[in-house]
Amino acid sequence: MKVSDYNTIMHRQLSRRGLLKGAASVGAIAAVSSMTTAVPFSAAHAQSDLRAQILKIPGVGQGSPTDADWQKVGEMCLGPTKERVAEGEFEGVELTFMGLNNQNLHNFLFRGFLKPWEAYTGAKINWVDLAQADYNPRLQQAIATGTVDFDIIEMGAPFEGDTAGKGLLDEMPDWVEEQIDAEDLVSYLKPPVGTWDGKKYRVTIDGDCHTFAYRTDYFGDGAIGGASVPKTWQDVNAASKALIGKEDPLTGLPAHGYLDPLKGWGGFGFYFLENRAAAYAKHPDDPAWLFDPDTMKPRVNNPAWVQAIQDVLDLIEAGAYPADQINADPGTTGFQQFLAGTGSMLMWWGDIGSSARTSDTSVVGDVVGFGINPGSDRVYNSKSGAWEDTYNEAPNMAYLGWGIYVTKRVSGDEKKRKAAWSAAAHLGGKDISLWMSAYPSGFQPYRNSHFQFDEWEAAGYDRAYIEDYLGSNADSYNHPNAAIEPRIPGIFQYYSVAEDELAKGYAGQYGSAQEIGDAIAAAWEKITDQIGRDNQIKLYKASLGL
Repeated sequence: MKVSDYNTIMHRQLSRRGLLKGAASVGAIAAVSSMTTAVPFSAAHAQSDLRAQILKIPGVGQGSPTDADWQKVGEMCLGPTKERVAEGEFEGVELTFMGLNNQNLHNFLFRGFLKPWEAYTGAKINWVDLAQADYNPRLQQAIATGTVDFDIIEMGAPFEGDTAGKGLLDEMPDWVEEQIDAEDLVSYLKPPVGTWDGKKYRVTIDGDCHTFAYRTDYFGDGAIGGASVPKTWQDVNAASKALIGKEDPLTGLPAHGYLDPLKGWGGFGFYFLENRAAAYAKHPDDPAWLFDPDTMKPRVNNPAWVQAIQDVLDLIEAGAYPADQINADPGTTGFQQFLAGTGSMLMWWGDIGSSARTSDTSVVGDVVGFGINPGSDRVYNSKSGAWEDTYNEAPNMAYLGWGIYVTKRVSGDEKKRKAAWSAAAHLGGKDISLWMSAYPSGFQPYRNSHFQFDEWEAAGYDRAYIEDYLGSNADSYNHPNAAIEPRIPGIFQYYSVAEDELAKGYAGQYGSAQEIGDAIAAAWEKITDQIGRDNQIKLYKASLGL
C-alpha cells in the first residue's frame, strides 16, 4: 500500500479492521483478475489447495511443529525448484549456510525445509549456527578480516552496507526473482531494500517491524491494569507502576506491566529502547531520528532519547520489573516471560502473534491483543530544538526483516552458484513463506498475499484474533510516520556500543539519563570518524530518501 493510499483511507476514518478487510478484498480481486488473465485456473487452484494443505501441518492448536513437519512442508513446496532444477543436478556440491539458532527456530526450520531439497538436488549443506548475541561479532569479524567462510547467509538489510557495499555478495539471478515472486512483497521491503548500487542481492524471508502485544485480561472494565489499553508511552509507564503489588489474573503470580529487556543482545537489544524513543524523536516532518543527516551528529542524547532512557530508569527505580530483569535480554522478555505468562505489555517482532497461538511454550494465546507502537503526548522537533505538545506515533521498522543472501565465494563456480541461489529461493518461496508466517519460525508476515484472512482462519485461527494480529503488522508497515531502519555501514557497531552504555546506565554506573545518552553519542561519533564521516552522511541521506 502506498502512503498516499493510506492517508486517503485514514482521512475517511476507516477502522483498522475495516482497512484490513478492504485490503484483503482488494487483494482477492487482484488475485482473481490475475488468475483470469494470466494464470490457468487449474494452476491457481492447485496453488490455493497447496497453501491450504500446508497450513494444516500440524494445525493451529495441535502443538508446536516438529522437524517432521518442517520436512513435510519443504517437500510439498518443492514445485518451483523442480521447474528449474533437474533431479540430482547439484550432486557433489557442498554449501556452508550461516544463520541463527534462536529459540530453536531459524536454522532449525531451514534444515527441515532444505532436507527434501538436498535429497532432490543432490547438494549437501553444512550449517553454522549462531546465538543472537554472537551473530553480529561473528559477521563483523568475517568482514573485517576478509575471511568469509560461508556461501549462504541469513542476514538483515541493515548489514547490506557492510557486505554488499564491500563487494562480498553475489548478485541475484533474474530467475530467482521470478521464482520467489518478489512483486508480492509489501512496499517498504521492495528496492532499495535488498539492493546496493542498483543490484539485487536479497531473498526476503521476513518483514520485521516491532508491534505492541498486550494482555487483554489486564485491561477493560474492572481489570487490574485499568479500563483502557495504554495508548502512549506515558500511559504504559503509569500502568506499569500501578500494577506493582497486584496479582496476575491468569497465573496468580505477581502482576507486571511493560517488559523492557535490560540486557544486551549483540546489538539487537537497542531496538527496544528505539521503540520508546521513536514516539518521542521521530517527528512527522523529519525522516531522520538517529543522526542529523547533514553532519551525522548523533541525536541519541537529545531530549527525546533522554526521555526514553528516563522511562526505563523510572521503572527500575519503582521496582516495576520482574526480579533479575537486569539479566533479561529480548529473547527472555518475549519467550520466557510474556508468552509464559509474566508481564502484561511487550514490544516485539510480530511473530509473537503466531507463537502465542501455535507454540507449546505459550499460555497466553487466548488473552493477547495487538496494536502498533504506543505513541506519545508530545514529540521533539530536532530542527527547532523544542518539544511540541501534539500526539505522535511512529512504528519502529526494526531490522527490515531477515533475508537470505549468497556470497561471492560461489561466483566463480556456476553449478555451485545456481545451487546456492536455488536453496535461497526455496526458503523464500511464496507458499512456504505463508507457513512460516502462521507458525513459530522467527519471522512475521511480509507479503501482500499473507494478509488473506480466510487462509489463516481455515488453518485454525479465529477471525477476530487474526484481524487484530495482521492488523498490527499492516498498520505498522503502512504508517506514514514509520521510523525506518538505516542501511549504513557499521550500523550494528553503533547499536552494540549503545547496548554496552545502556547496560552500565541501568546498573547505576551513570548519574542520569542524560549522561547515558551523552556516553552513547560520544561513542557513536568515534565510530563515524573511523568509518568516514563524509561517506556515512552520503549513505545515511540515501537511506532516508534525501
